Amino acid sequence: MHILLLASAFNSLTQRMHAELRDRGHTVAVEIAVPDMSVRDASLRQAVREFAPDLVVAPMLKTAIPRDVWAARTCLVVHPGPPGDRGPSSLDRAVQEGADTWGVTVLQADEEMDAGAVWASAAFPVPPVGKSDLYRNEVSDAASRAVHLAVERFSSGAYVPRPQSGAGAELTIRTRPYLRQEHRRIDWTSDSTETVLRKLRAADSFPGVRDELLGDEWFLHGGHPEPELRGKTGELVAVRAGAVCRATIDGAVWIPELRACRRPDGPTTFKLPATTALGERMPALPQRPAPLHEQGRRRGWSDISYREEGEAGFLAFSFPGGAMSTTQCRRLLDAYRMACRRPISVLVLGGGRDFFSNGIHLNVIEAAADPGEESWANINAMNDLAEAVLTTTDRLVVSAVGGNAAAGGVMLALAADEVWCRQATVLNPHYRLMGLFGSEYWTYTLPRRVGAAAAEHLTSTALPVSAEAAVRLGLVDRTVDCDAQSFSDEVALLAAQLAASPATRLRIAAKKAERDKDEARKPLAAYRAQELAVMRRIFFDPRSSYHALRRAFVHKDPPASRDGARPGPDQGGAVGSGCGDACC
Repeated sequence: MHILLLASAFNSLTQRMHAELRDRGHTVAVEIAVPDMSVRDASLRQAVREFAPDLVVAPMLKTAIPRDVWAARTCLVVHPGPPGDRGPSSLDRAVQEGADTWGVTVLQADEEMDAGAVWASAAFPVPPVGKSDLYRNEVSDAASRAVHLAVERFSSGAYVPRPQSGAGAELTIRTRPYLRQEHRRIDWTSDSTETVLRKLRAADSFPGVRDELLGDEWFLHGGHPEPELRGKTGELVAVRAGAVCRATIDGAVWIPELRACRRPDGPTTFKLPATTALGERMPALPQRPAPLHEQGRRRGWSDISYREEGEAGFLAFSFPGGAMSTTQCRRLLDAYRMACRRPISVLVLGGGRDFFSNGIHLNVIEAAADPGEESWANINAMNDLAEAVLTTTDRLVVSAVGGNAAAGGVMLALAADEVWCRQATVLNPHYRLMGLFGSEYWTYTLPRRVGAAAAEHLTSTALPVSAEAAVRLGLVDRTVDCDAQSFSDEVALLAAQLAASPATRLRIAAKKAERDKDEARKPLAAYRAQELAVMRRIFFDPRSSYHALRRAFVHKDPPASRDGARPGPDQGGAVGSGCGDACC
């Protein structure tokens, strides 16, 4: 079929639907709904005329579809709530209210938002994670199941969708309004740690929780429990990895990112690591780094951790939004070097349930006094990390990609000997949409895996790739068919099997010879120099498109026309793609 995807952003779910529907043989086009209603509606009508879709699917849409469009063609809308649930803050409320299970509904566009007939639905568990993590994983998995079922039912021509109301309808309808800041606000004098965490997690990517801190107004983004530190309620008590620890009435929470409130007539603001955002306001607080090497089960939060199971080591990392700043890259490199000193035969890099990496940290770069210099420092730090992985010859290295990855994050994964992806992962192995040539040794690792022609196609077409398609291309070695919560355990079992295999010793013995042969053919330093020569010209040319694209991306500037409303990177803070802060 010809399927037109209509979305407010080319976010993680839209990308997944685009990739998976293409994998199933459908012809798929994407129309991004611009904010200007007159332009948006005219643009959609033109897209429908030109593409002539059999079906329109809206994976993430914040506006209404024009009546003449949904009256003429079947339009299916994905709502992140169970059948009967209505309203724009469905997922936010599920997280803030502590729901154990939730659902996704695919319904037909109608006069009233979220009120159309139901084509399919799917339920999912709600683990204690942030809304954006939940959206990219459990919600995305459920939406994928429901959309594919709805498409199959539509294609059959025999299925009659179930009305939500009227004769024969059995649904309980619950319409709830937008969750405003007054209902998100934290009362530090009475809210328990559990309540504080639910509020923070329900707003982690967008819109954040508005609060007063150090005499100013901020939006707080993300939250993790702290089991040991205590202090005066509401006060900051420590810092760790760019996050601040704030005391509650019965514990404390780590807050990784802050966003300044926008001043009247001032520029838009954006998320930054909490200590970076506070800057000179930051009081003298004790540094409380978490132990890197887990001897037992970790109780406190950290964005980097290491553990061992037999001869397999696991270096896990999880940075907000998948963005990796210069500082984060250097800290991860230090941890990687530590892991390489351990007596293990297999080292697993990643393995978490959310983003693997999306490359350099555009928000930190935008906030820097000299964005060109910070871009240069950041790409070199990414390269140092990729080089360390590429030159590890005394053990096998596995990249375990549980969540989405893009740009330099994909290329970092490719530096390993094997790449394992959760079957739901979406990869964006390109840089072009941010006006960049790219680095991280991609001119060596990508053609080595998929061939020169496929490498050129992937980087020039700049489209998302499903894990299934990535295996067919040779981009990925293995997919792991499991839910997001189980990925780490499944990877541990596979790593143990790899470490115990007699073939692993033979592979390690041959690995150095292969690296030496490649080095003799063309040194890694030559690949790096050639890539960085292009990147340096881009970074230090104020007229390069990268600077304008970065600013627009960081400040969430909407496309002004249909020509600008094409699929692009939408993950907050990195060169890549993912939730796109308006996902829910």
